[in-house]
Amino acid sequence: MSDHERRDRLARRHALAPSHRAPDPASATRAVVVLHATEPATVHLSLQARVDGLRVADVDRALYDDRSLVRQLAMRRTMFVFPRDLLPAAWGSAAARTAAAERARLLKDVRAAGVAADGEEWLRARQDEVRAALAAEPGGLTSLEVRARVPGLEVRINGGTVWAAGRVLGQLGAAAEIVRGPNLLHWRQSRPRWRLAQEWLGGPPTPLDAPAGYAELVRRWLHRFGPGTESDLVWWLGATKGAVRAALAEVGAVEVGTDAAEAAYLLPDDLEPEPSVAPWAALLPVLDPTVMGWKQRAFYLGEHQPVLFDRNGNAGTTAWWAGRVVGCWVQDEDGAVEVRLIEDVGAEGRAALGSEAARLTDWLEGQRVGTVYPSPAMRADPGDLAYAVVRA
Repeated sequence: MSDHERRDRLARRHALAPSHRAPDPASATRAVVVLHATEPATVHLSLQARVDGLRVADVDRALYDDRSLVRQLAMRRTMFVFPRDLLPAAWGSAAARTAAAERARLLKDVRAAGVAADGEEWLRARQDEVRAALAAEPGGLTSLEVRARVPGLEVRINGGTVWAAGRVLGQLGAAAEIVRGPNLLHWRQSRPRWRLAQEWLGGPPTPLDAPAGYAELVRRWLHRFGPGTESDLVWWLGATKGAVRAALAEVGAVEVGTDAAEAAYLLPDDLEPEPSVAPWAALLPVLDPTVMGWKQRAFYLGEHQPVLFDRNGNAGTTAWWAGRVVGCWVQDEDGAVEVRLIEDVGAEGRAALGSEAARLTDWLEGQRVGTVYPSPAMRADPGDLAYAVVRA
C-alpha cells in the first residue's frame, strides 16, 4: 500500500475529510480508537475537528451525562478518553500494566520519603479510606476534598514535590476502581470530582484478561490506523513485543506491503483498497490522536518532526493538507487562529486551511487555548517564517 493510499484511509477512518466527519462525539472518538486527554482542551478540539456543529455541551453530555466517553489512564501512562465499551479491554491490559507500574513506583516513593515503614500496609489503609470517603459522598470528591477526609494522604513524596493523594487517586484510577467524574472548571482546565467506578458506570468493572484485552485494542487500532507495524503497536500500547505479537496472531493480522521498510499489518477482512479522497484540510490540537497514532510517521509527517514535536516526542498543533502535515496553528492576541506553513501548499491548500482557521476561530469565540507542549514551529518568531501566515 502506497503512502498516498494510506493517507486516503486516514482521511476517511479518522473522520478528518469534511465528507467523512462523524455525527457525534462518541463516533468521532471511535474513529481514532481513543482521544488523548493529557491536556483537557485536546479532547474538545480533537472532536471539533471531526464533528460539524459540535458544541461544548455535546462533549460534556457524552462525558458526564450519557457517560458514553470515560477518562482512563492507560497506554504509556497517558490519560485518554475511551468509548465506554472499550474500557474492559483496557482495564485488563494496558491500564492494568500502568496500574501495576504506578503502584510499584508509589510504594518506592513512600518508603523513600519515610512516610511509613511498611509501604504496603500504608497503601492498603489509604486506599480503603479513599473508597470509604467516596462511597459516603455520592456526588464525588475533588483531590483536595479527598485529602481533607483522608488525613493520612496529607503528606508529600518525591522530595516533597508531590502530594501522596494525587498519586494514590491516580493509581486507583488506573486500576479501574475509581474514575474522573464531572469537571468543575472550564473545558480548557481540569478539576474532576472522583467517583467510584461501580457507581459512575452503573455496575462493577469487569475487565477482560490481558491477552483478550490487548487483542481487542489491536483489532480496533488496525481498523482505524492500519496498515501499521509491530513497532507502531508496541509504542502505541506501551506493551511488550510478545504481547503485541500474540495479539496480532489472535486477530489474524495479515502482512501487507507499504513504503516503509518494516512489515505492516491489516485485519484479514480489511484488505480491499478504498476510493481516493479529495484534498482536505484540518487543524488538529496538541497531542491529537491521529498525529500521535504511529511511531513511524514519515508517510504523513515527512521530515517535519523536529519542528512540530518537542524534544520529548509530544506533538504540538498541526495543520494538514491532502493527508500530510504541512505546518501548525497558533492564536493571535485576539484569539483568531492563524496557520504557520512549513511547506508550500499552493493556492487551493491555502484557501482550504484559511476556511478551517475561520471555522476554528468561530468555534473558540475568542477563548485562548494554552499548552505546556508548544513545538518549535509554534514558538517561532513570525518574522522568521518562510511562508506567509494563513489567517481566517
